[in-house]
Amino acid sequence: MALSTCLVSPLRPALAALRWAAPGQRRGLSAQPGPVHTLNLRGIFPPLTTPFSATQEVDYAQLEGNLCRYASIPFRGLVVLGSNGEYPYLALRERLELVSCVRRALPRDRLLLAGSGCESTQATIELTVSMAEAGADVALVVTPCYYRGGMTSAALVQHYTEVADASPIPVVLYSVPANTGLDLPLEAVLTLAQHPNILGIKDSGGDITRMGLMVHKTRQEDFQVLAGSAGFLLASYALGACGGVCALANVLGAPLCQLDSLCREGRWQEARNLQHRLIEPNLAVTRRFGIPGLKKAMEWFGYYGGPCRAPLAPLSSPQVEELRGIFSANGWL
Repeated sequence: MALSTCLVSPLRPALAALRWAAPGQRRGLSAQPGPVHTLNLRGIFPPLTTPFSATQEVDYAQLEGNLCRYASIPFRGLVVLGSNGEYPYLALRERLELVSCVRRALPRDRLLLAGSGCESTQATIELTVSMAEAGADVALVVTPCYYRGGMTSAALVQHYTEVADASPIPVVLYSVPANTGLDLPLEAVLTLAQHPNILGIKDSGGDITRMGLMVHKTRQEDFQVLAGSAGFLLASYALGACGGVCALANVLGAPLCQLDSLCREGRWQEARNLQHRLIEPNLAVTRRFGIPGLKKAMEWFGYYGGPCRAPLAPLSSPQVEELRGIFSANGWL
């Protein structure tokens, strides 16, 4: 795909239909309650890896190839510029080009979530607006964390409220304490769930009790909880989560969509058997070997993984063999 086709496009007309109620109609954080429209996040979203060439440039041709292969899997949508996309290593120009390119390739019935979180509120607002212009349906906003000591619950509520007020597209909160060292406080989540332009949360912390409380205490709100890992997907569904953003979906997308279907159909024994086979591979491509492990595993299943951008280093030969052994032991290779 030529780069000229990936340049930022104007806001799509459909965005107008996805906007939320006017300020006078908002509930909770604003003066008067009123009806709001919501997007359905039910299903599986792979947080796409960013393909790089041998010279560490973004490889748009390989991205297009991966997207063609993913098109046959019944994902609800795709996430661009999440943690697995090496988001912190990308220039602003690259971020916008990636979103625009994925939007062009993605069917209109599939959602595009784009990471737009920055350290300052102002920068996050500016990038969120740019992501909407590039074609994103939803902004995925990670917690600011560099000055983590000052990131109190009140500060985070203020940050996300200002972002959601200014955003032309719905916002999904993103809590990933393994990378940020900061868990978005439950009380902040419950407050922000009342904002009409905050659609839900991707929670990657793995605290099932916390996720259950989120679902339970926001049951009167239009608020959706997404599991942030394949390792606890079944448990999250059992407690009312609506879907998952799972790194492992880059590799085993069809089995994860099958797990999603089994849970929705109440076929819990089959779902549990499948979940058991996903736990170790998921740990391997997240906590154990990270993005280099994820990209290596993608290559065994017909996708382009390629190198990571420095300073992330490739796996050693023993690590590759260990990773392969984990997938083989669980019946995937």
